[in-house]
Amino acid sequence: MRLIVGMTGASGVVLAVELLRRLKEIDSVETHLIITQGAELTIRDETNYDIFEIRRLADCVYDVNQMDASIASGSFLVDGMIIVPCTMKTLAGIAAGYCENLLLRAADVCIKENRKLLLVPREMPFSRIHLRNMKELADCGAIIMPPVMTFYNTPKNIDVQINHIVDKILQLFNLPNDMKEWNSAIKI
Repeated sequence: MRLIVGMTGASGVVLAVELLRRLKEIDSVETHLIITQGAELTIRDETNYDIFEIRRLADCVYDVNQMDASIASGSFLVDGMIIVPCTMKTLAGIAAGYCENLLLRAADVCIKENRKLLLVPREMPFSRIHLRNMKELADCGAIIMPPVMTFYNTPKNIDVQINHIVDKILQLFNLPNDMKEWNSAIKI
């Protein structure tokens, strides 16, 4: 399986780092990483990770301005793309078909080739413009998955919440995960 992972400058880059770490453990997954300049700043502000440490978690890494990269072409087969976290600027660019950089172009290719595109938007509350852009992309087949906290899994700390969100992403790509199945049935 080939997956593109895009990281933008929204808060929550730790979600992408944990996703990359988990994908690295799956031998059958090849990851292609794009990190925007905004993401690099957020990594510095929100984490203790070194950018090179994060890049080593991926099989291939591209500069956001590398428009001749293989992932910019529909002829390069990928199983999907995950943008985590996804800024509203990125979401709007994808919704408008504005391919000014490799991240936007790769997402555009996933839409045009009917490949899975999962966006993890980080903003709240959502404005009508945000919601309109999300609906536009959902109508094009994208999956919109805000990183919403859950409580049914009785989280004890933030790491449990992070892992739950990453598990949900992996589950949507039919990859091994530790998602706890909801079961409210009464056993007789």
